Amino acid sequence: MKRDALRIVRDEHASLAAMLRSLLTMLDRGPEADGAERFFDVLRAMLFYIGEFPEKLHHPKESDLLFPRVARAAPHTLEAIERLEKDHLGGEGRVRELVHLLMAWEYLGEPRRQAFEDEARAYVAFYLAHMRLEEQVVLPAAEASLDESDRRALDAAFANHVDPLSPEGARDPAFDRLFTRIVRLAPAPVGVG
Repeated sequence: MKRDALRIVRDEHASLAAMLRSLLTMLDRGPEADGAERFFDVLRAMLFYIGEFPEKLHHPKESDLLFPRVARAAPHTLEAIERLEKDHLGGEGRVRELVHLLMAWEYLGEPRRQAFEDEARAYVAFYLAHMRLEEQVVLPAAEASLDESDRRALDAAFANHVDPLSPEGARDPAFDRLFTRIVRLAPAPVGVG
């Protein structure tokens, strides 16, 4: 079954939002709930996923393919698109900083916990707002304004990469180990841990 690009973007956002909310649930429970080794392992896996899929595959597709088409077809979205592009440019750096803060907490102990928690909560709020802006401004404008040739080009481009946390992506051997680790250890809605 062929899925359209805008549906794929929404589905990827839903997976990522679930991941981010599970990260917050993990923080609320703390390492005391399931043991420090398991806690830090699943948080590292979640941050790796964010750095590997949304930052390296999802955002470039939006920036290189979706946003330029929408900006041409619906110029009133330009301000929102510029803000989203700025967010994309800083995304990988923020994930690296979160990984560093997490490792500082894991290796240097409790005095480093608050710095990670504060930055993780700020990052989740930032990212959820980022996706909300895309879904409230850019995607509706794309639906209303893109012509058939733009839609076909987007559909083809977005079909090439599958979210490793989606049921389709779980079959990708490159991400199978990551998918299994996150689903096995993370709390719902992402996992069964």
